[in-house]
Amino acid sequence: MPSMNDILTPARTACQVPGVSKKRLFETIARIICDDQPSLDYEQVFAQLTAREKLGSTGLGQGIAIPHCRVEECPQPLGTLLTLEQPIDFDAPDDQPVDLLFALLVPGEANQQHLDILAGLARLFHQPDFCRQLRAAQDATSLFKVATQYDM
Repeated sequence: MPSMNDILTPARTACQVPGVSKKRLFETIARIICDDQPSLDYEQVFAQLTAREKLGSTGLGQGIAIPHCRVEECPQPLGTLLTLEQPIDFDAPDDQPVDLLFALLVPGEANQQHLDILAGLARLFHQPDFCRQLRAAQDATSLFKVATQYDM
């Protein structure tokens, strides 16, 4: 399974992102990913994130969400880590608004790898110390550093 360093880059890490809705947040995530990966189409990334979310909320609970989708042109698994300026409603199972997100894009054919990465991320985000440190990060550099100190 890829490590956090394989999936996440400093350019796809952002702190205190303004977000007023899932739609606006998915627009931001698509923009961050496409700015870093110009071969990907913004509209397709946004559409795939939105379509996956319509199948069911990717909110895990405890203020955490892991939006994810497959994108045919995605070269390898790509992650985006965000903390939000203000928590937003994400239809999470515990009804808690979300302030910590890890968005994951995988290639269209990455079936088992996709599931393995999601399982690793879920385990990681269920560690209270990990989440506490991410939420305490004051800038993207610190956020990236914390995220890459842990194994999935």
